[in-house]
Parts: sequence; structure tokens; C-alpha cells
Amino acid sequence: MSKVILVTGGSGLVGQALQHVLNDTESDPAFRAQPDETWHFATSKEADLRCPEQTRQLFEKYKPTHVIHLAALVGGLFKNMSHNLTFLRDNIRINDNVLSSAHDADVTKVISCLSTCVFPDEKGLRDLYPLTEQKIHIGPPHPSNFGYSHAKRLVDIQNHAYKQEFGRNYTSAIPTNVFGPYDNFDLRDSHVIPGLMHKAYLAEKSGTVFQPSGSGKPLRQFIYSRDLAKLFVWMLRNYDDVEPVILSVPEEQEVSIEYVVDSVVKAFQKNRASTDPSKPFDVKIEWNRAAADGQFRKPASNEKLATLLKESGVQFEFTPFEQALHETVDWFVKNYDSARTGVNKQ
Repeated sequence: MSKVILVTGGSGLVGQALQHVLNDTESDPAFRAQPDETWHFATSKEADLRCPEQTRQLFEKYKPTHVIHLAALVGGLFKNMSHNLTFLRDNIRINDNVLSSAHDADVTKVISCLSTCVFPDEKGLRDLYPLTEQKIHIGPPHPSNFGYSHAKRLVDIQNHAYKQEFGRNYTSAIPTNVFGPYDNFDLRDSHVIPGLMHKAYLAEKSGTVFQPSGSGKPLRQFIYSRDLAKLFVWMLRNYDDVEPVILSVPEEQEVSIEYVVDSVVKAFQKNRASTDPSKPFDVKIEWNRAAADGQFRKPASNEKLATLLKESGVQFEFTPFEQALHETVDWFVKNYDSARTGVNKQ
């Protein structure tokens, strides 16, 4: 049976990674687009998914049998802290409209993209680490982004409600910290790795000090956007259950923010050595230790993912962190003028 796959948020970080993986003739054939698949990547220019009617029209236009739902109102820490209501309401609207339209159109499968921010704040819950798929709703999320977090949690609740009432196997993926080409590098509104990359780039360019925030000690699991895209393709073709799946590197691949900073600088040095060896990338690092660190760690288990991959017979290996950073830095430098940086380049 042929599949028509609609990807919402198709121009974003993960949507672009999906397009790369599906069309990359040098990648593993297991993750390339198949002859019986037609892929459509929708953007916000086609439909405002906060609007029920525009969402319905999008589904009528493409008539999907499957949906990978990536669209969301997203932002960095400070934007979340000051706009929790907006993030709550807009994301509830988006998610409800997509799931409702999918059900009305008799879509076979929907995979929604959540985030590890759906998990409870670490206070009093450290003995429950690592985080697993069963621990989403056992306590309140971190107060800094409770609006976004609760909106994403509701996707899991809606999935189970669609299963109970209509037998739908709509499900969700929970990635850890994602980074890669086409990320949002805006210093005011980016996540940790793209923000550090842009800071280092500007500091070296202007001859100023590169100042990462905090102590550098917190630990995080990062997943390369192109690895995540492969896992979405795998879920689409192999996973048929309402229960969510954490998409993450193993716990032992946690890295400190200090290691990330050093690795980002090395990636820029490698890029410069290959593009302009006469001018080495040289920047001084001074930590702004007065800035808050946030949660020290929030390790997530990928045991369920590893088991399911093995059972499905799909061979999958995560891209080494340093290689993924190098590829992202290379893309960022090459595409700086068109990348999302928040800088007026005119």
C-alpha cells in the first residue's frame, strides 16, 4: 500500500534533516525515501496550524495517510519564561488541530515530536533517573517553560484518548537536545549548541572574548538532527504503538557543557584549517560563572529504543558527537548569510 506522508514544520531543523536523509544517495538505503512513499513538507506559509480551518485545508490538499508532526511554537529559555501562556495556548491549538484533522482524514499514523522538557523537574526526583517513557506525568515540569511542557504532555494524553475511543495508534517521539544544520542560531532565542556556535563565531570575528554562561559542569545528551531524522523514518515504517519512544543517545554519551564549548572551538578550528589555513581560528574563552547553570543533568534512557531497533532488524549507529559538530559548524559558516541568526546582515 502506498503512503502519502505529510511533515508539518517541514522547513525547520528536523524537517530539513528529514529531507536530507530521505534524498541522500550516500546514506544508508534503509532510511532513504521508498518508491511507495510520497513525502510532502509543509511550512507555516502554507497553513497556520493554530487555525482549524487552515489545518483542515492542508490535510485536504495533500490527503496524507501518515503524518510526522514537527510544527510547534518554540523558543529559548528566556522567551519561554516570559511567554508561558502563549506557548501553552498556541501549541495546544496546533497539536489539537493536527490530531483532529488527522483523525477526520482517517490518517493511519501520526508521530508527534515532543521534548525531554515534558519530564518532571529534577527537584526531589533524582532517584528516578534515568528518565523513561513511563515517567512523563509523575510530577510538574520545570517552572521556566511549564506552558510549552504541558502543551507537549497533552499530546501524549490525546494520543491515548484517540487510542481508547477510536483505536488510533497515534504516538510520539521524545528527542533529547537536538542540533544540526538549519538550526536556530539567534543568540536571544537559541538552544545551547547553536547559541554557543554563534557566540564563538562572533567573538572570533570581532576579536573579543568568547563568554559561555555558567560553570560548564552540567551534563546533557545531544542528538544530531540527521540521526533523529533517521529514527523518525524508522518509527514511521516500523513502530505501531501509542506509547511514546525516547530518541536519544545512550546515557554514557552524556557530555558536559564545558566539553561542548571546547568541542565547538575545535570544530571551528578544523573548519578554518580547511577553508583559510592562513588565518587560524583563535578565540579566548572566559566563563561567565555568575550565570545560572539550570538543571545539572536530566539523563534519559534509550533502552526502549535500542531494544526496538534490534527487534526490527534495522542497523543504526549514532553519528559521533565531534563529527556531528564539525558538520554543523561547516554548514553554519558556509550558510551564515542565510541562516537564522537574528543578525541584520544587510
